[in-house]
Amino acid sequence: MKKLPIGIQTFSKIIKGNYLYVDKTQQIAELIESGEYFFLSRPRRFGKSLLISTLAEIFSGNQQLFKGLYIYDQIDWQSYPIIIIDFNLISNTNDELFKISLLSYLDDIAAEYEIILSKTFIKDKFAELIKKISKKTQKKVVVLIDEYDKPIVEHIDDIEKATKNREIMRDFFGILKSSDPFLRFVFLTGVSKFSRVSIFSELNNVRDITFSRQFATLCGYTQTELETNFESYIQNLGTVLEIKKPVLLTKIKTWYNGYSWNAKDKMYNPFSILNLFMDQRFSNYWFATGTPTFLMKLIKNTELDTTEFENKKVSEILFDSYNLENLNIFVLLFQTGYLTISEINQKSRTIQYILNYPNFEVKQAFMTFLFSSFTKNDLGDIQPAAEDLRDCLENDDIEIFINIIRALFAKIPYNLHIKKEAYYHSLFYMVAVLMGVEIDLEILTDKGRIDGVLEFDNRIYLIEFKYAEKGTKMDSLTNKAITQIKDKNYGERFLNDLRKRVYLGVGVLGKEIGYKIEF
Repeated sequence: MKKLPIGIQTFSKIIKGNYLYVDKTQQIAELIESGEYFFLSRPRRFGKSLLISTLAEIFSGNQQLFKGLYIYDQIDWQSYPIIIIDFNLISNTNDELFKISLLSYLDDIAAEYEIILSKTFIKDKFAELIKKISKKTQKKVVVLIDEYDKPIVEHIDDIEKATKNREIMRDFFGILKSSDPFLRFVFLTGVSKFSRVSIFSELNNVRDITFSRQFATLCGYTQTELETNFESYIQNLGTVLEIKKPVLLTKIKTWYNGYSWNAKDKMYNPFSILNLFMDQRFSNYWFATGTPTFLMKLIKNTELDTTEFENKKVSEILFDSYNLENLNIFVLLFQTGYLTISEINQKSRTIQYILNYPNFEVKQAFMTFLFSSFTKNDLGDIQPAAEDLRDCLENDDIEIFINIIRALFAKIPYNLHIKKEAYYHSLFYMVAVLMGVEIDLEILTDKGRIDGVLEFDNRIYLIEFKYAEKGTKMDSLTNKAITQIKDKNYGERFLNDLRKRVYLGVGVLGKEIGYKIEF
């Protein structure tokens, strides 16, 4: 078995160190043959840096590194001078430091080619660097830029800093168009496609392949790639966990599969898969590498009903008009990997994308963080509480079930209580998701409806939550919840099911919580 390349993003190191490499070179060859200017957006930890490194080795003419891979005898191997700009290595704490660090970075590249740069301003120096390298080597230059948007993304919660960094980047990238005579190939990666940056607002020759069907699987692993390349690791994991292969593959798919940019090809995040096989246990690997604090704050401040993050319809135009001055939370969640495209509707006048959570890992972890943000419960207490809630329902301990919910809600600071049904609707929805309850979101949630269905071997719970202000009696509220379950026929899908059906109506009256149960 080849070693797992966890944290290794350098192609030559993977090949020479006998690490496992999933061959993406057929698509890379197609990419190189199809144009010269490209941009690809993918979430963090999705293999963008490895792609940049692979392109660098190809354009360096290092054919022997690719022996045994598709591209080895499929292209005309030539060597080109290469400029790699990795914005992970450039300081961006503020705009002045960003300028200094970027200028220094360009000087270092010039030194590698034994070139002296005379220009002072960033855009002039970048243009000078490209031109002088091309003239010295008598070849066109390849420019590879990794995480181009990092100076913006890192300050997404500080618009002033982000805007200043964006203006520097606009000047910097603006010279690529005028440098075209000296360029062989340009490839940029990032998380977001921000407007008002020159590569999108001025360079009309850059092809955005983010949603391209042809390159949909360029980063990440497909199901076939998983089962083919990790066969031995899958067998070992099944042995350790004592799970048969078909069941194990289903569990891996549920936990980690589902990312898509064309609603057809479903992808695994490499980081989660590599760590799964290394640790030999299921856990929130990708999610744990970045705490979405800003996203939690933004969601809470906008008072969004959290059920809106499933089956959310957005127009294609949103992805092309994304800017700092008008952040769209759903586009932001998509670009950062917390939502993905599950369906594309091309029948309407404008293309509509349906967004959903990609998999169990993201949904469970995201809801845990979101619930903590909404209620101020400690992160470490939420999952155990959710498991206790599920156990209570499984054992008909409804009183304990309600007491746990009361304890969770009791930690909400007084100033965080929002006297709106949608707020409590969101809270109960999050509780249901964390318990593993199936949620029916076919009816719009602006009516305050949440249809929770929890199935056990011998019973099925149909759960409805209701909220009201003072002036309503608890009995009236819980009766209303039970009545809605019956009137809306929540149990219709189980008419031929022999398991016992339990109706559970939960009411929230101010900060008081009550319930009613019927069989």
